[in-house]
Amino acid sequence: MIYVSFQGERGAYSEAAAKSFFNEQIETIPCTTFAEVLESTSSDKTQYSVLPVENSIEGSVGESYDLLYSTSLSATGEIYHRIEHCLIGNGSIDKIDTVYSHPQALGQCRKFIEEHKMKTIPTYDTAGSVKMIKEINKENCACIASKDAASIYQMPIIQNNIANNLNNYTRFLILSKLDNAETGNDKTSIIFSIKHEPGSLFRIIENFHKNNVNLTKIESRPTKENTWEYNFYVDFEGHQKNPKISEMLEKIKQDTLFMKILGSYQSAKLS
Repeated sequence: MIYVSFQGERGAYSEAAAKSFFNEQIETIPCTTFAEVLESTSSDKTQYSVLPVENSIEGSVGESYDLLYSTSLSATGEIYHRIEHCLIGNGSIDKIDTVYSHPQALGQCRKFIEEHKMKTIPTYDTAGSVKMIKEINKENCACIASKDAASIYQMPIIQNNIANNLNNYTRFLILSKLDNAETGNDKTSIIFSIKHEPGSLFRIIENFHKNNVNLTKIESRPTKENTWEYNFYVDFEGHQKNPKISEMLEKIKQDTLFMKILGSYQSAKLS
């Protein structure tokens, strides 16, 4: 049996992403925080962790990126999971004045919330907000979560598909202690920091151009150590064990203060 940790309650989007990625019989282990998810795999309670890293509407999940900096686990897979938000509760739409959910979900449904003049209350998890609404049991309170979560907690769906954009996907990374072999359709993720001097970032980015390597994402996050200093998170096509990529990474490392290879994994497609 494969054990996979995820953040949230049963019915969370992370759990659904895990089941879609592995496409086989797995045992999912719910955790309260993203840090606990990674710790579960680091301490061998689970073999894999599932971590949301960015959403097509709301952008990057900052907490996840900060944890990627410190974890000893490797990125060994990715999946783009379609997010279909529902308004869930016991009341009718005209009675709802308060809505609970994870901050990312609230942001992804901002237009709907504002249109109906609802007060928002952030929670730690979408599926967990369904559990809370069931316990509160008030007609004026609802939550935003998935159909699966509504089914698990036996709560009525008031309205389907309430996100700002129905083309709503979250990208999840799969992390473990394993390394992947090259498949020919791979992506590599790295983190690095650079000197505060003219052209330092350009010299690194230039390596991708010279080697004809497609840079698919670049993200900066505060280092948390020094004010106005940043770590750069980069995804690009190719596998770290490929000779051309390996040579390029060595050149990049020479121009950084710090570099960490998060891992190489097969590129996912939108489903």
